[in-house]
Amino acid sequence: MASVQIKEAFEKIKSERRTGIILYLTVGFPDIETTLNLVPALAAAGADIIELGVPFSDPLADGTTIQKASFHALQQGVTLKQCLAICSELRKMGVTLPLILMGYYNPVISLGIDVFTEAARKAGVNGLIVPDLPPEEAAPLRESAESQNMDLVSLLAPTSTERRIKAVCTTASGFIYCVSVAGVTGARQDVSADGLSLVQRVRRHTDVPVAVGFGVARREHVEAIGVYADAAIIGSALVNVLDTASRDEIVNEAVRFVADLRSDEPISPRGAE
Repeated sequence: MASVQIKEAFEKIKSERRTGIILYLTVGFPDIETTLNLVPALAAAGADIIELGVPFSDPLADGTTIQKASFHALQQGVTLKQCLAICSELRKMGVTLPLILMGYYNPVISLGIDVFTEAARKAGVNGLIVPDLPPEEAAPLRESAESQNMDLVSLLAPTSTERRIKAVCTTASGFIYCVSVAGVTGARQDVSADGLSLVQRVRRHTDVPVAVGFGVARREHVEAIGVYADAAIIGSALVNVLDTASRDEIVNEAVRFVADLRSDEPISPRGAE
């Protein structure tokens, strides 16, 4: 069964006039078996896209919650190759929604860019997010990913200049990841006004879908983001649920969390449209 491409997922979101839900999980947290159980359950609960975090020893874009999850997974021996194997297994299990690998550049370089992108495509990966890869140095990975029919998702922050935004939009594919704050990941009380303003700045330069992440934790956040952007990205808040739930209830608690995020009411007209 063929997987849904990122572009197709956003077309579906738009046709249904709602805010997309992109969920982040650290592969191997709390264990591999749970990751394999969680992804199909979250897809059924209403996730549109899943980001699978590749554990790394120096996750510089991540706050305490994801740092802890990454460290835990590393202690269990989770590697980039194992993450690819997990993606392949999820496809065999019938998962069709887009899968994005989110990780840092060192393991990719160590494996070899072309070796990695070919293996990722064979494993059913639809896109890549590499937070520590600046756009000025991204061409080799972007071109290799494109040759394998995968998107390299670009990130922008509130501190991005208009020149940087325009340059990133020129080569963007899949969607643009708007970081809502000038800081690391982690659940926050409110959605940053700077993050929403960034979406409006980005939309002046591209029609590529835009998603907002970092600090998104509740339905009110998703609804606020949906006025401006196409999707909300939820990571640390979900990882917190996994961390605090009992082992026999972890999937059920995660599904309830996603159900609370979803609103089936049509979104308001976006401020930039």
